[in-house]
Amino acid sequence: MRVGSFVLAAQFPGQGQGEALHRAVRSAEVAEEAGLDAVWLAEHHFVPYGTCPSAVTLAALLLGRTRRIRVGTAVSVLPTVHPVALGEQAALLHVTSGGRFSLGVGRGGPWVDLEVFGTGLEAYEKGFPESLDLLVRWLRRPSVAGCSERFDFREVPVVPRPSEALSGGESPEVIVACTSPASVRMAAERGLPMLLGMHVGDEEKAEMVALWRGHARAAGHSPDEIAGADAAHVSAGVAQIADRRTDAVESLQKAMPGWLKQGLDAHVTVDDRKRSMRDPLAYTELLCGLHPVGTPRLCADRLAATSERTGITRFALLVEGSGDLAATEENVRRLGGEVLPRLR
Repeated sequence: MRVGSFVLAAQFPGQGQGEALHRAVRSAEVAEEAGLDAVWLAEHHFVPYGTCPSAVTLAALLLGRTRRIRVGTAVSVLPTVHPVALGEQAALLHVTSGGRFSLGVGRGGPWVDLEVFGTGLEAYEKGFPESLDLLVRWLRRPSVAGCSERFDFREVPVVPRPSEALSGGESPEVIVACTSPASVRMAAERGLPMLLGMHVGDEEKAEMVALWRGHARAAGHSPDEIAGADAAHVSAGVAQIADRRTDAVESLQKAMPGWLKQGLDAHVTVDDRKRSMRDPLAYTELLCGLHPVGTPRLCADRLAATSERTGITRFALLVEGSGDLAATEENVRRLGGEVLPRLR
């Protein structure tokens, strides 16, 4: 089982953006010290929900500050960038880190980001599969041409070519955030593993994994290909460790609703469409019930149960839910020192 932290660089009420980013960087450094397997970085624009606007840029910083831990994006929002530009950045991090970088990509939302970056609503509503295919071609081939109305360019060499730069010949892994049957099918048909959100429980995640396997088989992927990608799915969640479960829950209930309300309220749709908002307190309570929140033994049992029910063995756990730097560092250390040994 491989357990990593999930870092949003969340700006809690009363905090500055620099404080949120400092906590994100420090928590990642502590994650390596504590023996975690990975750090997964979120990306958001123009909202305090997360103050990191470029997950690949923050990943570059953290790869330079660490030596062992894997660093991944969860996720880079593909509709707001050119796939080749993102592919070049991913290849660069893959090569220079010795293969420690993972590229998670997602569709994002219908936010004003699409207007600001000029990609438009169609990139979100229809363009994700095409962008994903171009990105994967860039990471796996020696040269690539764009042959569509949206991406039309002559054949150019891939530099740096990730499959030639490392002794094993591997390209960086690409993981797709999946929130619907359609996105599960899209990932499965391409043989790409999934990142499943923290708002989803074990039963639904198990159903999505089973659906992925069925689509992957129907698409003609070999049993070995399916097994390899199947083992790479990532389950996002929340982790808060305390000597008593009530203390862990209380620390999240004190901090997370204010952050959620402030952060989610700040999202602006590009076309002024109406959107439903989660109740911040109810959502916090839901997350506390779904994920490892409590004593070290309870947290280990919770992760083991999720893995048994879903078949997923990789986790990205939000560790900054208290909003406090010192508490976050302690949470990460306890996750590494008291929870992981019970799983291994």
